[in-house]
Amino acid sequence: MPLEDHIGDICRKARVQSGTPTAKAAHAAGVSEVVLEQFESEGVCRVPLDVGALARELGLDEAASQRVALGWEPPAVDVRRWRELRMLTTREGFEVNSFVAWDPATRECALFDTGWNARSFFTLVAEHQLIPRHLFITHTHGDHVAALGEVRREFPDISLHSNSRHAPAMQRVTHGQRIKLGGLTVESRWTPGHAEDGVSYVLEGWPQGAPSVAVVGDAIFAGSMGKDFQTPAKAMGAVREQILTLPGDTLICPGHGPLTTVAGELCNNPFFAGAGFAVDPARRDC
Repeated sequence: MPLEDHIGDICRKARVQSGTPTAKAAHAAGVSEVVLEQFESEGVCRVPLDVGALARELGLDEAASQRVALGWEPPAVDVRRWRELRMLTTREGFEVNSFVAWDPATRECALFDTGWNARSFFTLVAEHQLIPRHLFITHTHGDHVAALGEVRREFPDISLHSNSRHAPAMQRVTHGQRIKLGGLTVESRWTPGHAEDGVSYVLEGWPQGAPSVAVVGDAIFAGSMGKDFQTPAKAMGAVREQILTLPGDTLICPGHGPLTTVAGELCNNPFFAGAGFAVDPARRDC
């Protein structure tokens, strides 16, 4: 699965979030504004463009930006290491990921976001004879909750968890809330920014000592982050404090693009790698 954002997408997000004028960014990159805009759109440039200098101007990590520009992708992850974890990807114009976790003894399961439709979720439930108990929403953007009604009609007793201000009080998650799913524990961590109701869910207690799993919605992607053109400092702070402080081998499950790890992002994500974020070098995957 390719990255959600190519290097041009990353630079555009950083330019807008930092308030850097197009002319200033183009000058740093050594190209015209027209060429920079093409680079932001396509992720490639037909004339020499100084990615490192552009990254420095935009506040991105230079080395990580150059790695992404040269084709960095996180190593492929086989979720079967966690045994009872599955990624479901649906597509309607673009792809969105949702995730299912369950307890092997009780067969109780939780769905994290719905994606565009619930067909693959229903198939998984039938195949493994699962009992849907919880539906955790990372944020209420349409592509992540498009099948919400579909799921609730099929499983009317499923418990819904959301940080939306429109949700009934009994469905609202609180920061630090912990919910049991058999032998697993699901902890809610507020990660607003890309969405005001953003929540990440950290799952612990996997069989055979498998690392923790963080289902993060669009807070962070492999090599990038969800856009926040209004409160970027809040968005980046939430990721740093609530996701990237987790153990380095924590599996990050984003709403778009491939799976990654905390250690991989501390080294290779242009928004979060490098100086300005003090991290034990042993927690990086460089």
